[in-house]
Order: sequence, then C-alpha cells, then structure tokens
Amino acid sequence: MRYSLLLAALLLSACDSMPSIPHLTPYKADIRQGNFITPEMRERLKVGMTRQQVRYVLGTPLVADPFHQNRWDYVYRLIQEDQLVEQHRLSLIFEGENLAKIEEDNPAK
Repeated sequence: MRYSLLLAALLLSACDSMPSIPHLTPYKADIRQGNFITPEMRERLKVGMTRQQVRYVLGTPLVADPFHQNRWDYVYRLIQEDQLVEQHRLSLIFEGENLAKIEEDNPAK
C-alpha cells in the first residue's frame, strides 16, 4: 500500500515536467467580458433618451467613470484560446439627463 501511494505521488509530480503533446492540450474556455449589445438593442437606442431609458435598453454600463459622469462606456471583448477575437465599444455622452451623442467603434452593419 505504501509503495503504491509513493509511486502514484512520483508519477503525478512528474506530469508537470513532461513536454506537452500537441493534440492533447487542456480545454480553455471562451472568455466573454463586458456588455454584449445586440443590433436590436442598438436600434432601440436614440439620442434624447433619458439615462433611465438607456439603462433599461442596454443595461448598466461596464464603465461609469466618476470623473466623467456624463459619459457611459459599454465595452465587450471575446477571447478564445488566449486570442482576442472580438472587441466592441459603445460610448454614450449625456447632456444633463438626456443622451446627446453616441460613439461606437464597430457600428452594426
């Protein structure tokens, strides 16, 4: 019994130093971060909407900078196998309580 436990411990500790086998790699989950904005959500967004209406349509922004309270940023990133596959940014500028300007880096086609 002792020898089998010792052998198992030695074999498991050696696994880390083995060279990786190309077709036998660990699974890496897709990482989705931020606010995913669908084209339908974007179509419902209009200049002149109140902050409450915008939050209802798009949800809470990922970035609400306390130093720039008139700007909300909705950022979305998708990483697959350690590679950045997709990235979108939607910035909303408010004047008072109403939406004044919409800036986006990847407008929906």
